[in-house]
Amino acid sequence: MAAVLVRDLGVVDYLPTLEAMRKLTAERDVDTPDEIWLLQHPQVFTQGQAGKAEHVLAAGDIPIVQVERGGQVTYHGPGQLVAYLLLDIRRRGLGVRELVSLMEQALVALLADYGISAAPRPDAPGVYVGAAKIASLGLRIRRGCSFHGLALNVDMDLEPFRRINPCGYAGLQMTQMRDLLDEPVAINEVAGRLQVHLQRLLADDKSTG
Repeated sequence: MAAVLVRDLGVVDYLPTLEAMRKLTAERDVDTPDEIWLLQHPQVFTQGQAGKAEHVLAAGDIPIVQVERGGQVTYHGPGQLVAYLLLDIRRRGLGVRELVSLMEQALVALLADYGISAAPRPDAPGVYVGAAKIASLGLRIRRGCSFHGLALNVDMDLEPFRRINPCGYAGLQMTQMRDLLDEPVAINEVAGRLQVHLQRLLADDKSTG
């Protein structure tokens, strides 16, 4: 299986990035390389395809974008590391549940690098430190290919999460790496480590042959 192309996009607006994901997914063919995009977004709430309006409590001046990924409402903002996985999962022989598990494993391994003990939950996709959520997941599969991905709270303002029921769970506590560490953490370093774990797991996955 060919290596995954990784793009570090920096801080990019949500809507143009969404359109770029849709375009790549619509136009790719059997020879198109898989890609992972690492980035941050300016403040935005995104509402999943089955999202319920009542989970947005008080958006204020932060825009809300309706998207086709699974899940309910979540928040993106500076200091949160986003990874979009643009993969031909049919070519890789991966199922959706396997891809979700792979993303969760990568996040758990990354956080362990920093001495943070985290785990997924069977009843709610994402990664948690105790009862607090530190990373959210949401995917869309089209023509056997994935887009959207994961968001890891690194060093950000968590206040906007209080304006919503994160992922549809009222009162869900959110946390971030900065609050669990004794010193500041550089998001570029975290991005590099996440890239390594994602690439390793994609390369090791038995279903890729």
